Amino acid sequence: MTTRPEPGTAEWDHLAEGNAKQARKRVSADVLFRDEAGRILLVKPTYKEAWDLPGGMAEANESPQDAAERELREELGLAVRPGRLLCVDWVPPHGPWDDQLAFIFDGGTLDRYQSADLRPRDHELSECAFLTPEDALLRLPPRTRRRAAQALHVLAGRRPGYLEDGEPGR
Repeated sequence: MTTRPEPGTAEWDHLAEGNAKQARKRVSADVLFRDEAGRILLVKPTYKEAWDLPGGMAEANESPQDAAERELREELGLAVRPGRLLCVDWVPPHGPWDDQLAFIFDGGTLDRYQSADLRPRDHELSECAFLTPEDALLRLPPRTRRRAAQALHVLAGRRPGYLEDGEPGR
């Protein structure tokens, strides 16, 4: 059994210094939902031009799965726990952003009652819609499109994957 270091000890101080200096990654957590017809749920954020998968950014010390669950509840009123991991993507620095880890979880199939009740529940979304997988991928920006396409491959039988900028890692 391992013991935890006590505050004020040399071990605690060493670990705290390492924690303060080590890189911190931004983390996003999205969910891939389907309706009974096999269409994919997309959302239209108010703060950017492109459509996106439902989900969002993790807060400090929040797990990716918890972040996705919170975002779904806040933005769509969906009280669901995201399922299995479909992929994780390391996204390189771009624009003003540092790198990040982007997770996509399986949301499963929403029944017709859940699908009919979906609507944006806060100011961050203006629309949500179910689209065929082909149409959904076309509405996503390239980086998100590559990641979502890999997640769809996992749903079709491929093992969950590690990606780098939407492509299978080395």
